Amino acid sequence: MTDATLAYGHGDPQLLGGRPHEGPASKRIVTAYGFWLFLLSDIVIFSCFFAAYAVLRDQTAGGPSGAELFDLRSVAAETALLLLSSFTCGLAMIAADVRDARWFQLGMAVTCLLGLGFLALEFREFAALVARGAGPTRSAFLSSFFTLVGCHGAHVSSGILWLLTMMAQVFAKGFRADIMRRLLCFSLFWHVLDIIWVAIFSVVYLLGSAA
Repeated sequence: MTDATLAYGHGDPQLLGGRPHEGPASKRIVTAYGFWLFLLSDIVIFSCFFAAYAVLRDQTAGGPSGAELFDLRSVAAETALLLLSSFTCGLAMIAADVRDARWFQLGMAVTCLLGLGFLALEFREFAALVARGAGPTRSAFLSSFFTLVGCHGAHVSSGILWLLTMMAQVFAKGFRADIMRRLLCFSLFWHVLDIIWVAIFSVVYLLGSAA
């Protein structure tokens, strides 16, 4: 048996790790792997923002601290909306896997509404802080706070635009293979945003209110 024969997956399976060579990975796996690399780079950016916030959280320049500013009830409502949107996004993806367009569109529509509700509460929080004179230019603490939380809000806004685009594509073209790969990437993106928000809720709001 030649080396070339073994290289192409023919011959004794014991020489090939116990199973025949299955060929290159599918486009869905390659796409998911590549998108995870993008998400990891995004997580690195957020890690830098978290580090900056950790260093600057006590640099209030004589202004209000997080304990004086944060409304945990409003933030808890934001958290509930975003976590629930992750659940409905998962239901929409299950519907996509079974090619059920009606339930897919319903799940994505609910996810969109929950995301918009989250953004509305966040915008109200930012507006209230600015109205109280606690805008991003008031202190280094508030600059790092607005940068970190605002960056996450910008990602949620981008996710909602992406969500609406995918709803339109499924409506117009159905569950084609390329659309299913985009849906997989969107789902990963949305769930990662939830994970990052849980970190923001814990590090910024809970610890900040207790300080």
